[in-house]
Amino acid sequence: MLELIEQKILTLPQAQARIAEWRSEGKRVVWTNGVFDLLHPGHIRYLCAARKLGDLLIVGINSDASVKRLKGEGRPINPEGNRLLQVAAMQMVDLVMLFDEDTPLKSIVALKPDIITKGGDYLASQVVGGEEARVWGGRVKILPFENGYSSSGIIEKIKGTGDDH
Repeated sequence: MLELIEQKILTLPQAQARIAEWRSEGKRVVWTNGVFDLLHPGHIRYLCAARKLGDLLIVGINSDASVKRLKGEGRPINPEGNRLLQVAAMQMVDLVMLFDEDTPLKSIVALKPDIITKGGDYLASQVVGGEEARVWGGRVKILPFENGYSSSGIIEKIKGTGDDH
């Protein structure tokens, strides 16, 4: 079982080859990305909604170095290997890959997904890769934001500095 999960974790060149196979079968590819530091119900609902938009869901995950640059020294809580494995274990996810840059633009341009998704806390104009996707016929889809769920909020609550609601 673990081998099946680990087979979903690919490098960028491996992901390009896998997507080429899927495209030859006429499959529609959806991309999303994030830190996925502490998985919560908001992540699960979001990934299920993203997967419904196409035939296959690719999830780009920020590397530890990328997270540290974006969120500060105390992050991530879970190292990249754990985050990759946890997301890969999710039934709605077909492929997981790591990216080291602050944004996934390089990966998005290399993979050319049909749809790029982000949560409702983004505007379509803010989504990295959105302009590029329109060039190859792709599109951006903003999915509803799940209020009350936040990895940062959970971390603050554990520390005793967050809101109890």
